[in-house]
Amino acid sequence: MGRVKSSRTKATLGKMMKRNRRIPLFVVAKTNRRVVQNKERRNWRTQKLKMRSQKRNRQN
Repeated sequence: MGRVKSSRTKATLGKMMKRNRRIPLFVVAKTNRRVVQNKERRNWRTQKLKMRSQKRNRQN
């Protein structure tokens, strides 16, 4: 991935990094294991983010 990113792209990638973490253990304990997984969890290799292509923006 290139180094040059727009601030909008950086913000989106930062949000996705924060979102991609496990549920804290105190939440699992508090809910008596009803909530054990993060439904927004994503693997970087298999599930790609749907972001607009940089090449498309440069052509216009």
